[in-house]
Amino acid sequence: MAGKVVVLMGSASDEEVGDRVRETVGTFGVECELRVASAHRTPKKVLELIEEYEKEAQERPIVLVAVVGLSNALSGMVAANTFLPVVTCPTDKGEDLYSSLRMPSGVAHATVLKAENAGLHAVRILAVADKPLQEKIEAYLVEARKKIEEADEQLKG
Repeated sequence: MAGKVVVLMGSASDEEVGDRVRETVGTFGVECELRVASAHRTPKKVLELIEEYEKEAQERPIVLVAVVGLSNALSGMVAANTFLPVVTCPTDKGEDLYSSLRMPSGVAHATVLKAENAGLHAVRILAVADKPLQEKIEAYLVEARKKIEEADEQLKG
């Protein structure tokens, strides 16, 4: 069954980053949903969303992407309260990058700085158990290499 990526944002102001994650995920034909819940202002909602997606994960794989801005409370809170994989994507503002990189022992998540790469990493996690998705990623990588080779050929004349 096809997996799903859920982008959790602490604020609607993070939507631009969330949209870039969703766009990348969508290029692989993977469903992606954006949600807003703050670890600081709506912690109960964050926990409710975790519970909702853990239930859904009984039917299909789910990867959570936490878009974080001023602090990394959201992805830390999410990673500490779920078995689902969590990818942290700091906003382009980079307010507190170190809070995304330094988590206490046992609070594990991957930090990816570029929204497009956060989406790609989430898709790669889903691809572990999805052969058609693996093939799409392989085709993507071939195309990326091809673009570099073409650029090199153009420059060397």
